[in-house]
Amino acid sequence: MPGCQLNIDERGVGSIVLDRPEQHNAFDDSLIGEMIEMIAQLAGDDSVRVVVLRAEGKSFSAGADLNWMRRMADYDEAQNLADAMQLAELMRSLNALPKPTIARVQGAAFGGGVGLIACCDMAVASEKALFSLSEVKLGLIPAVISPYVVKAIGERASRRYMLSAERFDAGQAARMGLVHEVVEHDRLETCLDEMVTTLLESGPAAQAAAKDLILDIAGKPVDRALIENTARRIARVRASDEGREGLNAFLQKRKPDWVKQE
Repeated sequence: MPGCQLNIDERGVGSIVLDRPEQHNAFDDSLIGEMIEMIAQLAGDDSVRVVVLRAEGKSFSAGADLNWMRRMADYDEAQNLADAMQLAELMRSLNALPKPTIARVQGAAFGGGVGLIACCDMAVASEKALFSLSEVKLGLIPAVISPYVVKAIGERASRRYMLSAERFDAGQAARMGLVHEVVEHDRLETCLDEMVTTLLESGPAAQAAAKDLILDIAGKPVDRALIENTARRIARVRASDEGREGLNAFLQKRKPDWVKQE
């Protein structure tokens, strides 16, 4: 049985749904492969405007599946490297997906589950959600998720939570920047829908370009090369069909053509 589902609604909202509730949506090599394929499908579908990562059951994701970890314990270093590279590709592809992404976190997110959240552009969490970077309790390290988690919560917080493996609540996750909104559990879907509605009002090509801009300039010094890079980007977007449509719609006081008319 598949470990996750892919749904696309009439608005162009694609949902990747982790669907292993009995295993707390822990992932193994099979589920990772499914998710990589789904992300590639969504990335190549121009009708998809927003991507939501959600989960069935009480937990968002418990990270690595125990049976998978037992198998990995018998692998040699080369086999472990191949396994780790597949997980790394999942995180990379989710992080670079050229559409706005939102993690809907209704419950516990441990280990790699925190990595999935960090790879999404936005995250909304239930007040009941719990988090932990739990790898060191198993004698492991959160290696392949670390580039994304450290960017999300910062080096200082990473030093505490990656070393202690202690649990933290949704409020602390918000204070560190891992999630953007914390709401009452029964308002989680409403908050998510509000975020989606806001995203659908903006130009899809511009959103993809803005995401690529952020990933490209983050952490770089403001030098002549960076200044020219950003100037060329805005010049290219201004001259694009979507850029012209957006400006004309604003001047003509109408909705641009990417907003569905009711």
